[in-house]
Amino acid sequence: QVQLVESGGGLVQPGGSLTLSCSSSGRTPNSFAMSWFRQAPGKEREFVATSLWNGGGIYYADSVKGRFTIARDNPKNTVYLQMNSLEPEDTAVYYCATGRASSTSYYIARQYSYWGQGTQVTVSS
Repeated sequence: QVQLVESGGGLVQPGGSLTLSCSSSGRTPNSFAMSWFRQAPGKEREFVATSLWNGGGIYYADSVKGRFTIARDNPKNTVYLQMNSLEPEDTAVYYCATGRASSTSYYIARQYSYWGQGTQVTVSS
């Protein structure tokens, strides 16, 4: 059984930075994708970034490309999301997820078997 725990959320001013972490209590297979999604109030959960298995590819949503960076540490069963140049539109609950998503399905939430509880990110002055 895989359990994911996110940390690092908080309140930040526009233009600021935050780094989210997601640790797995169980051993996440290297063949699993590790990804970040987010959900703002009144909106559907949306894909943010993914790191596919063993360097199979890193993909970002267009809205965060160039500002966010995902990094995966397999020995530590941890994935990070470095978020720079944050905007109010980035305000959401951020979720970590892992599962057998592929290069053609990584953006689809139902492809993921395991989810964290979420961490709130608020960008406001």
